[in-house]
Amino acid sequence: MCFSSKLKVKKRRSNNRKLKRIRFSRGESMLRWMTAPPVRYGAAVFAVAIASAVRIAFDPWLGDRSAYMTDILAIMAVALWVGRGPAIIATLLGIVAGSAFLRKSLGQSPDIFEVAMFGATAAGIILMSSLIRRSNQRLEKAERTAEQRGAASERLAEELNLLIEGAQGLAIYMLDPDGRVAIWNRGAERLKGWSEKEILGRHSSIFYPADAVAAGKPEADIVRACDMGRFEEEDWRLRKDGTEFLASVSWTALFEDGELRGFAKIIADITQMRAAEDQLRAHESQLTAILSTVPDGMVVIDESGKMLSFSAAAEALFGYNEAEVLGSNVRMLMPSPDRERHDNYIQRYLETGEKRIIGKGRVVLGRRKDGSLFPMELFIGEATRGNERIFTGFIRDLTERRMVEQQMATLQAELIHVARVSAMGTMASTLAHELNQPIAAVTNYVEAVRDQMLQPEEDEWPMMREALGEAAKEALRAGQIVRRLREFVSRGEVEKTVENLPDLVNEAASLGLAGTREMGIEVHLELDPNASPVLVDKIQIQQVLINLIRNACEAMGDSPVKRLTISSHAETEGYVQVTVSDTGCGIPAGVANQLFSAFVSTKPTGMGLGLSICRTIVEVNGGKIWMDTREGRGTDFHFTLVRAQAEEAYDRQEAYSHH
Repeated sequence: MCFSSKLKVKKRRSNNRKLKRIRFSRGESMLRWMTAPPVRYGAAVFAVAIASAVRIAFDPWLGDRSAYMTDILAIMAVALWVGRGPAIIATLLGIVAGSAFLRKSLGQSPDIFEVAMFGATAAGIILMSSLIRRSNQRLEKAERTAEQRGAASERLAEELNLLIEGAQGLAIYMLDPDGRVAIWNRGAERLKGWSEKEILGRHSSIFYPADAVAAGKPEADIVRACDMGRFEEEDWRLRKDGTEFLASVSWTALFEDGELRGFAKIIADITQMRAAEDQLRAHESQLTAILSTVPDGMVVIDESGKMLSFSAAAEALFGYNEAEVLGSNVRMLMPSPDRERHDNYIQRYLETGEKRIIGKGRVVLGRRKDGSLFPMELFIGEATRGNERIFTGFIRDLTERRMVEQQMATLQAELIHVARVSAMGTMASTLAHELNQPIAAVTNYVEAVRDQMLQPEEDEWPMMREALGEAAKEALRAGQIVRRLREFVSRGEVEKTVENLPDLVNEAASLGLAGTREMGIEVHLELDPNASPVLVDKIQIQQVLINLIRNACEAMGDSPVKRLTISSHAETEGYVQVTVSDTGCGIPAGVANQLFSAFVSTKPTGMGLGLSICRTIVEVNGGKIWMDTREGRGTDFHFTLVRAQAEEAYDRQEAYSHH
């Protein structure tokens, strides 16, 4: 019998039981009315009255015989109908009525023995009726209990049938001991495609692929279920249309008194679920492989700062194994004072939502397992996992980069120094001429004073003192030239100081313009006194200015108009712009785009390193350099320097952002 047929039969049984319960409830209502005390005792009186009336009717035939016969019948009816109490009342009334009949017939008192026999008979009837009533009550109670249990069982069976029939995605059916389908639910029909009429009585091997049938798996599964009682597996099964699906199969052997009654089977299609799990595992494996090869370390923490993930690169970076750090607070990877402040940083962000470092890169110090510190670039990202936020830190070791930067800085300093020495070499003759002038003047003044000292006259003393004073001035001039040369050529690290820009430009111009008077170059200094001071390395910026001035002078060698202008003005972004302009021939467009690259030069004998070094120096000092050309009419070289006030404000802002 199928599930649906059983369900119909059970519904009919349920309706019959409901009708019985209605009738029984009506009988109970009637019984409650009849068992009320007034009704019960009134019934006893009524029964005795009826019995007396019957006795009177039969008196002509009975005479003085059987005076209590009708009363015995009344007592029996009352005892069985309304209980022991009314039966006792009926007995007392029967004694009175019977005695009345005896006196009427015999004209004397009733026989005591006959009254006693009547009383004993009535007592026996009352006792027996009590036992019968008690048995009936127990029987009724048992019937009601059985009725209630049957109704509960029927409700449970109905609910179970509805649950089985409504199970989505599950095939629930039964096999007989031989493996043939005995019960088939709608879930099985939906999953496998066979209707109940088509599949009942067919062997379960129809659900197996051909290779499994050839290998004897259907019979082996039956034997396995018998031996184990219950087992589960994942295997391939067939639908009616011939398609295969991966199924989760549950077998349960059903035994009753040691005898096999059949098998219960539950089948679920898990093809998509397993495919999704395989895809997820593949993605996780791919992600793990990618993260294990990424050179940057990755650390994932939760809202409390506990580490949830620690990549292979992070293991190599910090010296910890992943098992050592998972579940520990990430502050163990930080030096003081960040170690003590980190939890407060997270709590403040969770409370305010203010992002200070999330989504931004910053350079901090990390602490390895051995306690050593190293510079690292940290980038923090935020994500949501369910209702919890997690933070991912990407870490890049800057140790090698810092070493390379230091080496590059050293090489740049060497190159800049070589460039200065080279510039002095190209300016050697000019500088010698510049030094010859004050030295020659000193010589002339001293010799003139010497000659006059041979025959000194009093009126010549003022002239001699004046000559010695001029000699001293020329000697000081020569000394200043030598000092500037020594400072310019000296080697040193980048050391930024606050400098007055007009003074810096004047000193550089005095060196760069040495020997240009003979060329007829007109020099204009248009320096804004408000565009000062600047924070620079003085010697390096003077090197830039000297290089640009010398290039401008050479560019104007054949120009009809030779005007060199050095100007400065303040910019709104905390920078000062310096411009060196000439009226030379200009720079061809093809060369202008690459002019600041190494080994690019407009000079026939130039190496193309001067402007490249100038760009390096300006960028190291926090500025930038560029050029505007007016072909045939001259060139403007611009570069920017950091104003001292802006740099101080920047330092204060940086210091505040790290608190």
